[in-house]
Order: sequence, then C-alpha cells, then structure tokens
Amino acid sequence: MLQKKSFYVTYNKYLHMTEELSNKIRQAFGTQTIYKDSATSGSLFDGRTLPSFVKDFLLKKYINSNGEVDKGGLTNFLDKVIPRHTSEVKDRLGCGEELTLLTRFEIYIDLVKGVRRFAIPDMGIKLKEGIIPDYVYNKHQGELVDGEKWGIIKMCVMPDDDGKKNHVEMLDFKPFKPYKSIDMSYYRDARKQFTTIEWIDVLLSAMEYNADGFSTMKEKVEFLTRLLIFVEPRLNVIELAPKGTGKSYVFGNLSKYGWLVSGGKVSRAKLFYDKQKQQTGIVKNHDFTAFDEIQTIVFQERSEIQAALKAYLEQGKTTIDNFEFIADCGLMLMGNIDLDDNRRPMSRKYFDKLPESFRESALLDRFHCFIEGWYLPRINKEMIFKGWTVNVEYFSEALHTLRTQTIYGQLFDELVGYEKQADNRDFNAVKRITVASMKLLFPHWTSIEDVNREEFDTYCLQPAIHRRGIIKEQCHNIDPEFKVQMPNFWTIGNN
Repeated sequence: MLQKKSFYVTYNKYLHMTEELSNKIRQAFGTQTIYKDSATSGSLFDGRTLPSFVKDFLLKKYINSNGEVDKGGLTNFLDKVIPRHTSEVKDRLGCGEELTLLTRFEIYIDLVKGVRRFAIPDMGIKLKEGIIPDYVYNKHQGELVDGEKWGIIKMCVMPDDDGKKNHVEMLDFKPFKPYKSIDMSYYRDARKQFTTIEWIDVLLSAMEYNADGFSTMKEKVEFLTRLLIFVEPRLNVIELAPKGTGKSYVFGNLSKYGWLVSGGKVSRAKLFYDKQKQQTGIVKNHDFTAFDEIQTIVFQERSEIQAALKAYLEQGKTTIDNFEFIADCGLMLMGNIDLDDNRRPMSRKYFDKLPESFRESALLDRFHCFIEGWYLPRINKEMIFKGWTVNVEYFSEALHTLRTQTIYGQLFDELVGYEKQADNRDFNAVKRITVASMKLLFPHWTSIEDVNREEFDTYCLQPAIHRRGIIKEQCHNIDPEFKVQMPNFWTIGNN
C-alpha cells in the first residue's frame, strides 16, 4: 500500500515560493490574478464575515494594476451592500427603506401553497418572512431554485394581500456569478507554463497559503488532497487531523459550491429529502458537503440516515419512500485526532474517533480516500499568502468546471493495469482518487501523449492506492473479516 518511492524528500530543496514565481503566475493568468495582502485588505472587511470567493470578487473591482486597493471606493460599496451591523437591516426595512444587499440567502419553494420564499439567516430574515413574487422568479428562471445562493438582492417590506400582515418582498435579484463559464483551454495553457513543483505552490497560493509555511513536500501534497473533492463528483473522503490545521477554512471559504456542516443536529430530511416539505436537501445542491467536528454532530433517526448514506455513498442515489434521490455531491468527514509527542496518532484505530453512528465497517468501506491530517502544520500568520496569485472566485469556478471533464477518466483506462479480480469498491476508489489528482495537478493532460508516466505514477496512482488502503486497514480494525490487502495496480509502460 505504501508508495514505491517518496518524492517528498527528493524535492524539498524546491520548497520556497519565490517572487519570480508570483510574477510568473501573474503573467500566465493575466486578468484572473489578484494581489493578496491580508495586512492591507483584511481591515477593510472587519466586522463582515465573508468567504474568500466574495472578498476576491469585491477586491478585483477596486484594485489597480499595481495591486493597490481603492479603499474609499471599496468601503463605500461595502457600506451600501453589506452593512457592518446586520441588526440594522430589519430596522431599516421596517422604516420603509428599499435595501440592496450582497448576501447569502436560502430559497424554499412551497408547491402546496404555490409560494416561493427566501430567507437571509445572517440578517435575521426568516423563511416565513421573505417572498419572491412571480415577476422576479420569471425574470430569473433556473436561478431562483431550492437551496443556498449568493447574490445581490433588492428588497423592501410590503403588505400582505389581506392587509393584516407585512412581508419582505424581493424586488430584484442578480446572481453572484462573475464567471458565466471557464475557458478550460486558457486554464490548461496557463498550467503548461509551470513545472509540477511550481504548480503545487501555485495551488497553495490560490488557496491563500504561503508555500514557504510548509516544511516538506509531503505536507504540501497532503494539504492539497483536500481539493480532490472539489474536482471529482461523488468522491467520499475522511480526514482526521489535529485542531488548527485549516479544515474549516478550506471547505467554508474557497467555493460557493460546497456546504460546511459545523456541529448540531443533522437529519435525513436536511441531507437528502424532506417528505413533509417535498424539498431536496443540501446534498442535492452542492458539489460537496463537509461535516466539520464530526464528533459534535448528532445524526437524528440513526438507522434511517445510515441506510440512506449507505445507498448514496455506493451508487449516488437513495430512495426515500417513493422518491428517488440522485446527486453528484461528495461527502467529507472531518474530525480531530489525538497525537503523541512525535505528532503521530496515539492509537492505530483511527476510526475510534468517529461518532458511534459512523463506526460501522460496511458504511466506512464506502468511503474512497483518507487524508492523514497529522502530517499537516498548524496554521499561523506566516502561512497566509502575500503576492500575486489566482483569484479565489476564478479558481473555484475552474475546479467546479473540472468536475465534468471526462478525458481524465479515459486516460486512466489507458494508463492503468490492474488485477482482474480487484474488488469493485477498491477499483472505483483508486480510479476516483487518481482521476481527481490528474484534474488538480495535471489539467493540461488531454491525450495519452501529454502524460508523463513517472509523474502520473508518483503523484496520482500510488497515492490513490495508499489512501484507499488506509480505509481498508481501518475497516479491518473494526471487522476482521475485511481484507487489508489492496489489489495490484500499475502504470502501463512505466519502466
């Protein structure tokens, strides 16, 4: 299960992110780059909790070619569309003002009553208070659908038809989607301008981390493994790591296509399908759903949610009563793990740290990939990137677009040999992880002639075998009937 060779030590001399590389990023990606300086720009967003993809969108509107921010212009815009004190929103609406806000909001379509509702949780506006009128919905068909959205909303308080109550009415809407589509040929051409070692640092900088903050190549690659779930549909991952390694930040800030669940109660209705409301859950509307602090999450209706999870993790679909739920969302379990003085797990039974509802081998065997979070450094101020890099909104859109690119699966079929008696789950897991690694690290490989077989074996195939092997080993620790041995996989033509 271990990799044939360790590239982590070999390339340690290339660890440092140079100013030349930062400039190279700017040249390769052109207008899709942004100058990051948390010390300068961070104070501009004080009092406003915004994900990085929104911050970068706003900064790009007020930054010049030298990386200097028009602080006055940006502050004025923020004061108009993102009030520093969210409590004032309802007060101003109550005073008869029309407000335009850039915000996260939720939509619920009530088919029984024929009403479309919206809520802005961060502003204190509840689902029962917000109404989307027909003229707004018809103007934006296909955009105002069930689920969580980001956008610019114009709204005011209006009386109900009976004149006895008021409601908050959406007057207009503009989706937060700076990029209607991504030109993947442009993205691939940019990738070609970097070596693999450089590209790893480019990816870290796009995640807003300074490559110099990582001590070894292993730390870098382990950290980037978190992005695999961004690029590959229905990739299911488990990460156990000590606190302070940036789990929440990566999955809550880098993409509007993901959903982060942090503690609390989770039901089958919330995840998959609510029978009463006839509404699909969060898994339907996102590329990935990440469960942070998994030990603190309470799964209601334990037997029902386990059955739904088993079916979904295996096939991407599950049946709830007569409703067949189908999605491409990947699931991520993230938990803490106790380490010894050498920063290694105190117990070899990693899954003992999962909640009881997840400590079942038949369920865990349906996960593909394990991230050894104890190899990751604790995040500190020096690890925050400063310089020119790809802006987060563009980067997240590129990762989202890569999910539907099928050429990498075809390349896997041409490149990989395997035991014909290989277990289906092992094969599917290795293929998904390998394909995701190609998308992330080698998006410019679009034909078999493009592939460097040695790099493919080192960065894609062998890590996939290793990460799936950990899942098997841990399932064996729970149930000895599970085999530990991975089937053989090899890169064809790699001598």
